Amino acid sequence: MKTHWNILVVDDEEIMRESLAAWLREDGFAVDTATCGKEGVDRAREKEYAICFIDLKMPGGVDGIETMMEIKKIQPEASVIIVTAYATVDTAITAMKEGAQEYIVKPCNPEEISLLVSRIIKVKNLQRENSILRKKLLKQYSFCDIISKNAKMLDIFTLIREISSLRSTVLIQGESGTGKELIARAIHYSGERAHKPFIGVSCAALAESLLESELFGHEKGSFTGASSQKKGKFELADGGTIFLDEIGDISPKVQIDLLRVLQERTLYRVGGTEQINVDVRIIAATNKDLEAAVRDRTFRDDLFYRLNVINIHIPPLRERGEDIPLLAHHFIEHLSHELGKEIIDISEGALKRLLNHNWPGNVRELENAVERAMVTSKSRVLAEEDFAFVNHTPEREAWAVPPQLTMEEIENRVITTTLHRTHGNIKEAATILGIDRSTLYDRLKRYNLPRNQ
Repeated sequence: MKTHWNILVVDDEEIMRESLAAWLREDGFAVDTATCGKEGVDRAREKEYAICFIDLKMPGGVDGIETMMEIKKIQPEASVIIVTAYATVDTAITAMKEGAQEYIVKPCNPEEISLLVSRIIKVKNLQRENSILRKKLLKQYSFCDIISKNAKMLDIFTLIREISSLRSTVLIQGESGTGKELIARAIHYSGERAHKPFIGVSCAALAESLLESELFGHEKGSFTGASSQKKGKFELADGGTIFLDEIGDISPKVQIDLLRVLQERTLYRVGGTEQINVDVRIIAATNKDLEAAVRDRTFRDDLFYRLNVINIHIPPLRERGEDIPLLAHHFIEHLSHELGKEIIDISEGALKRLLNHNWPGNVRELENAVERAMVTSKSRVLAEEDFAFVNHTPEREAWAVPPQLTMEEIENRVITTTLHRTHGNIKEAATILGIDRSTLYDRLKRYNLPRNQ
């Protein structure tokens, strides 16, 4: 295993350079040598090194600190050990500040060198094993850029595979930040329409007149500023998928126009008379309760039923605590390259703090929290104090039994509420209530309760 880790020795003194290399080779390591800083940097460009021993004082205009800084630019993960015969507090502080892991003084003791290298390699082996395990876990629980091992999410992944090549309309419901667009993209790119366009529209971002033009296009001169004909998103998505985000915010007029497209698969541009046929799969998403909006008559019931052919409800992050460590490690790995930060892990204390938070902003909030912690952290491992801005979830107030209710009425309410939370899933509701499914079926029959709440 030792030969899998390469070591570089950079020293202008031949005796010191070759002696150190010989000791390390005796311990079973593959060792390369360089006679000056420039040669050491050139070697680092050609091969990856786990550890670099670099002499502090070298001729040629490039000293050990400069050599270390150049090598660290090429290989950030390399551990650098500065070697010198002139030990001072100032040089030690400078070396450590610029990224040296250790600072040793000549003449070197072979036993001390062996212990030092053994300690560093042991840590690197653990880091490598952890990295491999994390990548295996992420691969195992990753589907189309969505990472989860939550049972409900895994059911969603299965459903996506089953419906990806259908034309049926899909309604995705979930709180803000749960990843509704990621689910929509997964449906599109898993199916037969993957090679066709995926067009997303935020329905809440535009006024009614602008949204109509955005969705259906317009003819030249149809309104002030319409200087030319413009195709709408439905036409641009022909053959593919259109994703209508925040569908619960569209006006009654746009609801009627959208209903016509769903029913007839045709549309008219704003100000136009030509009927345009479109072959588009519609995926809509909302963080609102559309059933309540239908009852309040702010959303058309016929449009709701057209949209709600296949319903996907994404659970909030607070209900999928097992995903938080997976997502945190994924964000660290992704953002470390983007931010140029050498952060490789997150501590148990930090994870505990994340697990205790309620995450009202869901996955998006978690990603922002990890990025903020990485930007301000001074360590290679995110610690609990790096997440000091993440507040613990306050304890819930004790539940008070409503007055003047019989035991049967309380039981009725609890079952109804639980079935509503689980969207009619009997198995899940029975698990939450701590009873057998047969018992739950018996209660539904006794209280004449519908299964689908």
